[in-house]
Amino acid sequence: MKKSEQSPFDLPTHLDADLLPAPEHETLGADDRHPPRILLLYGSLRPQSFSRKLALEAERILQHLGAETRVFDPHELPVLDSVDKSHPKVRQLREWSQWSEGQVWVSPERHGTITGVFKNQIDWLPLEDGSVRPTQGKTLAVMQVNGGSQSFNVVNTLRVLGRWMRMVTIPNQSSVAKAWQEFDDNGRMKPSSYYDRVVDVMEELMKFTLLVRGRSDYLVDRYSERRGAEEARRISAAAGVAG
Repeated sequence: MKKSEQSPFDLPTHLDADLLPAPEHETLGADDRHPPRILLLYGSLRPQSFSRKLALEAERILQHLGAETRVFDPHELPVLDSVDKSHPKVRQLREWSQWSEGQVWVSPERHGTITGVFKNQIDWLPLEDGSVRPTQGKTLAVMQVNGGSQSFNVVNTLRVLGRWMRMVTIPNQSSVAKAWQEFDDNGRMKPSSYYDRVVDVMEELMKFTLLVRGRSDYLVDRYSERRGAEEARRISAAAGVAG
């Protein structure tokens, strides 16, 4: 990793920081002032991975906006079910997902859809882990990089995955066409409308994360689940009486 890629606060000179203030906690009703915790996932193992470069660019913006961030490295993450969930990389991914309040998913488009590298990360995240649902109620931003012309296949697929994982996916999204033209030799994203859209998406993610904070359990509380829990309670109570 080059030095320029390691500095999350090294914003490009073409970004007008005065026009990008940190989200207003009071306006969004967020009493808890700790920095929003954001996990970023990307979907390629290539040394010059553009999805990784885009994730790191997004991380810089999130850091500027006041987030605490972690970028998961998918190298050495085993294929699903080839090892036990106690494997260090699997454990790290699950722990970081649980730690996060929001997530950013970035995948290249491969054969019209997300890469296996990216899907493997999502497959390792369970819908349920005992009484805990690791992704339910967390906010999500989706982005993709393309080798050719602009496409929205990947962000559409990521939205389906986010919905399946019971996440709150924000309205905005980013699709970077001909990504090989959009980054310089230091791995930094060049000024463009694509870059501005990435800024928009990260700003919106921060706002939605604060808006949902402290309310996610209520927002995703479901009648069908309450009914199932009540039926289970009644069966358990009846079994106790019978015994």
